[in-house]
Amino acid sequence: MTPARQATEGDCDEIVRLRALMYESMGTVSSQLTTWRAVTGEVLRAELGSDHPEVMVYVIDADDGGLAACATGMVHRRLPSPTNPTTLAGHVSNVCTDTAYRRRGYARACMTGLLNWFATRGITRVDLRTSAEAEPLYESLGFRRTSDPAMRREIG
Repeated sequence: MTPARQATEGDCDEIVRLRALMYESMGTVSSQLTTWRAVTGEVLRAELGSDHPEVMVYVIDADDGGLAACATGMVHRRLPSPTNPTTLAGHVSNVCTDTAYRRRGYARACMTGLLNWFATRGITRVDLRTSAEAEPLYESLGFRRTSDPAMRREIG
């Protein structure tokens, strides 16, 4: 398996490009929404340039100098609970592989790097949302469906 590496500030534009591909695959026409790209780039540059990032991205380099795949994780501070007695939890916000590089184990490599990063931070609980297509990958990495229904309220 090709090992993933931690992203650097120089990878930010490619991470945003892959994130746009992910949104488009879910039916969101990201080209109509331009503000999020600039803000995402700013957040990534600040976090990836930090000595103690709360956001980490693992990537696989593509043959053309860009990125083939990425997985992004965030650390959240939460109140302890019976199922997570620490104050930290992880969240995987996006995993995306460029269409030309799929079915090579790149998403697995990026997720493995990210899960190891969470473990070094003492994080024992990591959440994510997935498509039906990607569910077998996450199950093979130890993720399980929860009984908690997801809900959201959009303000504004």
